[in-house]
Amino acid sequence: MIDNRTNSFTALDFANGEVILVDKPSGWTSFKVVHQIRKAVKVKKVGHAGTLDPLATGLLIIATGNKTKELSKYQSLNKTYTGSFLLGKTSASMDTETDLTDHPVPEKLDKELILSIRDEFLGECKQVIPMYSAAKINGKKLYNLARKGIEVEREPRKILIEKFDIIEINIPKIKFEITCSKGTYIRAIAHDFGEKLGSGAVLSKLRRTKIGEFNIENALRVEDFLEKVLNSETVSAYN
Repeated sequence: MIDNRTNSFTALDFANGEVILVDKPSGWTSFKVVHQIRKAVKVKKVGHAGTLDPLATGLLIIATGNKTKELSKYQSLNKTYTGSFLLGKTSASMDTETDLTDHPVPEKLDKELILSIRDEFLGECKQVIPMYSAAKINGKKLYNLARKGIEVEREPRKILIEKFDIIEINIPKIKFEITCSKGTYIRAIAHDFGEKLGSGAVLSKLRRTKIGEFNIENALRVEDFLEKVLNSETVSAYN
């Protein structure tokens, strides 16, 4: 396991397999992170556990070589996110990546109502996958259909919201922390939350802070990881 406490890369063997904790920057796809690391370590087999949307930041678990066989066990772990909902807005993607539509925010929207709506999400519930997602139906990625203006029926699936804390209420923004099961779309929670409040809402900020017991505090920024590899005296051992 490589994290930000690692001072030396001399004992690493990316071909046989290493696990890297990376802090994904906003604007990058998860695939771009994998691509940059694959180029740096010069190993074909590189993968990640748990995709983050391009606008999201935070923890990605990257595996190289034989360690890619272990990615499924990381994907099944619960994830923790922090972020914010923006009330009075909706969008096709349920975040700020697509055009926003304005909606009035009810005047009598107070903390008590917000917390009571929050409680409705706790525990096991069902969620409809957003059209703007990499999920496939009949072999076709939903986001490709969505970009063509095509919407298909999606069956709700079970998710588990283990924790849902409202950190700060500053209308129209609501800051939160959520721990949830794999396959949960926080964008969809934002959308559904806004519907229940009668105001509409989009996800305006998202950061993944934990995957199981793996913490963002032990993650390396992509540029720091790449610099460590390039400056390592043993890079030639990975070629």
